[in-house]
Amino acid sequence: MRMIGTVARGIRTPIIREGDDLASMVVESLQAAGKEGGFSFHDRDVLCMTEAIVARAQGNYASVDQIARDIQKKFPEREVGLFNPIFSRNRFSMNLKAIARAMDKIYLQMTYPSDEVGNQLITVEAMDKAGLDPYNDVISEEDFYRIFGQVGHPFTGVDYIKFYRDLVEAEDCELVIFLANQPKAILQYTDQVITCDIHTKERSKRRLKSAGAKVVYGLDDILTESVDGSGYNEEYGLLGSNKASEERVKLFPRDCQSFVENLARQLKEVTGKNIEVMVYGDGGFKDPHGGIWEFADPVVSPGFTQGLSGLPNELKLKYLADNDFADLKGEELRKAIAKKIEAKDKDLKGAMESEGTTPRHLTDLLGSLADLVSGSGDKGTPVVFIQGYFDNFTTGLEEE
Repeated sequence: MRMIGTVARGIRTPIIREGDDLASMVVESLQAAGKEGGFSFHDRDVLCMTEAIVARAQGNYASVDQIARDIQKKFPEREVGLFNPIFSRNRFSMNLKAIARAMDKIYLQMTYPSDEVGNQLITVEAMDKAGLDPYNDVISEEDFYRIFGQVGHPFTGVDYIKFYRDLVEAEDCELVIFLANQPKAILQYTDQVITCDIHTKERSKRRLKSAGAKVVYGLDDILTESVDGSGYNEEYGLLGSNKASEERVKLFPRDCQSFVENLARQLKEVTGKNIEVMVYGDGGFKDPHGGIWEFADPVVSPGFTQGLSGLPNELKLKYLADNDFADLKGEELRKAIAKKIEAKDKDLKGAMESEGTTPRHLTDLLGSLADLVSGSGDKGTPVVFIQGYFDNFTTGLEEE
């Protein structure tokens, strides 16, 4: 039996800049890592790259002014309501700055007790103690501070109400802030709305329009084409963007599907193996202490090769050991489980012996693994190479 299962390695690359031949740099870095680490390549290995290096190589950036010009075209009356922004300096502050630069007045509807991805303004316990009904109650900015005082983010300490107010007013834009969870609450102030949510955006747009909003866009509708030479993303717009500087954002990468397919071809040429390739962003996992759902990108993977489609089809070894083969142990148990795996159905959906296996898409699982390995700080490993992911208990068994 082969004793090593899945292995994930962070691969260091040179710092990627706009215009770099990213595919060649990734191939060279992987080959160098293989020599240094003493590992070879196999069919169905998986090469994962952060969306950030793809976007940087593409030069997919936009300035605050370029974003502001697109917003002005969509809201010529220079007044807008913003529904359901996330609370993030990295993810939303530059977009808010651009909106404030484009508008004369903003009505900002923040959700409570937390935003869409779990960044909290207040705890659920504090909300309950105050007797608030999150489904119906609308809270003014003044009432929020009167009830809760100044409350900072549990990890960063940032008071996002104050932070967003200061940012908007620095652009000489008038701001009204209130807190409510029903989209229609913003229509008391304006019928011109940008929905800022990520994963619930289509439902929010639909609910706002049915409630009487006249003009509704999402962040995914802004910068879907170049504005004065800017970067853009035709599918996701501003969703998935990150702060690059005080006047610039990096957008989610474009054309990821063609990129991964081209890179897979290059890897085949140099390794002789069919290596799967994917681009990944946030992994989509949830922090159990802060309640933050690590998923501020519109998708985990905007591009992946065909072999990464679908869901796992696995048997639960614990179930087999405790039920089907409860009377076996040692070598006899190993052989029985191996035969069960070899004879498993191609689709185990609903089968008791697969109960408890992870029902997530392969790209979401691999993206979470890669995101945790690469981190978001100074590790310098924007490429993650995963081997043995598609192995199972029988892989490497000698013929018997």
